Amino acid sequence: METEKFVEFNKKIVNNCSKVVVGKEEEISNIVICFLCSGHILLEDVPGTGKTMLFRAFSKSISAKFKRIQFTPDVMPSDVTGINFYNVKNGDFEFKKGPIFSNLVLADEINRATPRTQSSLLEAMAEKQISIDGKTFELDDPFMVAATQNPIESYGTFPLPEAQMDRFMMRLSLGYMKRNEEMDVIKRESSIDILNNLNSVVTLEEISDLKKSFHQVEVSEDVCNYLMDIIEETRTNDNILLGSSTRGAIALYQASQVKAAISGRKFVIPEDIKSLAPLILIHRLTFRGVSNYEENSRTFNNMVNEIKVPLEDTIK
Repeated sequence: METEKFVEFNKKIVNNCSKVVVGKEEEISNIVICFLCSGHILLEDVPGTGKTMLFRAFSKSISAKFKRIQFTPDVMPSDVTGINFYNVKNGDFEFKKGPIFSNLVLADEINRATPRTQSSLLEAMAEKQISIDGKTFELDDPFMVAATQNPIESYGTFPLPEAQMDRFMMRLSLGYMKRNEEMDVIKRESSIDILNNLNSVVTLEEISDLKKSFHQVEVSEDVCNYLMDIIEETRTNDNILLGSSTRGAIALYQASQVKAAISGRKFVIPEDIKSLAPLILIHRLTFRGVSNYEENSRTFNNMVNEIKVPLEDTIK
């Protein structure tokens, strides 16, 4: 396996997206990791932090079709998946595809949609297909859903159920820019103009090759045991009511392989797992008591810090 291809792939996308969204290199790399693992992303952030701009830039960087769905309580499942309609001219029913038929779908403010509409995304995210009136339609490849929700607002929202949360490989937060970065942004030309002039930097063929080859990254027995120690601790820790599923373990395993590859390594180190674990696991867990994400993060990180890390000479 040529790790140079992964390093160059990540570098090109990060540099291209950074022309539009400044100071978010690490977050862009995490999106690359999620994308190569065929995962989906949940973005929790206040409005105006560049979520939509970032994913538009990402889609243009990879030559992908992009669709944005603005969720409100009156959005119906058919508005997402599509609908069969009667064509008067030929006297037959035809299927009109919904916005889910894209490579990258931005589900904006997903927690404003009703549970019925939220569930219309579930099959698409899990199976990369949808079923309508007894017929199954395959979705485009590659395919990724990036859903956003405002962590502060609660009025008029419908919290995502546990089954839906588990479908998201990562939970990310962009946050505000640093002061000097924000000053540069407000002085420069419009981000929309920069976005419109953005060119693709990778091909779908490159993406397909990398998606197939990252599994060759080696994960030693000691590192795999370290990963499982974290997973099992989420299931037995007194502060956690519901621990990680096997899906979470698989996501952490695969993401650590891609992280190693884009870092130029053919093997996973414990730091790969430790740095990705909060992004991949916390949103899947149910913590005891009433707490917010920051408190849950502290609880989780304290738990991980108590787990023994394998020695470096045993992981290669």
